[in-house]
Amino acid sequence: MPIRVGLIGYGLAGSAFHAPFIAAHRKLVLAAIVTGDPGRRALARRDHPSARLLDHAEQLIEERDAFDLVVIASPNATHVPLAMVMLDAGFSVVVDKPLARTADGARMLYDRARERGLLLTPFQNRRWDGDFLTVRRLIDEGRLGDVFRFESRFERWRAAPKPRWCTSDAAANAEGIIYDIGSHLVDQAIALFGLVQEMSATSSRVHPHVQVADDATISLTHASGVRSHLVMSAIAGQSGPRMSVYGSRGAYIKHGLDVQEDAARAGARPTDPRWGEEPESMWGTLGAGDDLERVRTERGNYAGFYAAVVECLTNGREAPVREEEAIAVIEVLERAAG
Repeated sequence: MPIRVGLIGYGLAGSAFHAPFIAAHRKLVLAAIVTGDPGRRALARRDHPSARLLDHAEQLIEERDAFDLVVIASPNATHVPLAMVMLDAGFSVVVDKPLARTADGARMLYDRARERGLLLTPFQNRRWDGDFLTVRRLIDEGRLGDVFRFESRFERWRAAPKPRWCTSDAAANAEGIIYDIGSHLVDQAIALFGLVQEMSATSSRVHPHVQVADDATISLTHASGVRSHLVMSAIAGQSGPRMSVYGSRGAYIKHGLDVQEDAARAGARPTDPRWGEEPESMWGTLGAGDDLERVRTERGNYAGFYAAVVECLTNGREAPVREEEAIAVIEVLERAAG
């Protein structure tokens, strides 16, 4: 039996990062898309003509027997209340990042999921970025030696900030660069190097209209001893290296963002034969001093997230993101956001 999915939200997250990957998996069926926006309904009808269009999330509950999994890709402030309602209705739930604004909110959701025997997992698709997969491989192969420092940057230039970042309730709604890009950077660091023992953060509101940080740096000391320095910005005129990993045998330096986001935004699909392949001009370098080599970037695979969800629901495998890691990410974000 296929797993029938109800997707809540058809903005950028729902249309580019969830719907195509749900539709591409042979054991998943995109059964319904929830959006009340006329323009987004038209796009959803065009992109996924076999999916039903619903106006309200409550309709998923009214037709409980028609769905197995709910994916929440609505605004950040709705994540916890919607996830709680869907768990109470008996659905397993995927929540787009950030899972919650506070660690207490995240713990509350996991407690309810355990009580109901249901899957709850945040959508951390960037664990399937090509650069992240490459770093993980190099570490596993011992080619970096003992890693002692990890630098990860995700910097963009937005002449006009996101409108939600400019509202008086933006902080209460978990908006801003820390809950946006920070969700990915902190999760990647924890996935690679383990839970956090110490942290510090600095942040700024650079654009005159924003009410939450649009530029921030988070520093972590992991239980493994590795130090991570994470830089995130929506107001950076130029970007530094995407990742720099320093170990006792050498370093890996990588420029440029994973190619999957631009491909998804442009309408490409994960079934395309060259999906996730990065051009050689973007490959990173590995080595020390003058002894450097170009390293082919692993093929990015956002579809791997939903493949892991299917394995969890059908074969009892571990969730794509472990509970302790998901909560640890929110703990860091909450402290960094102040």
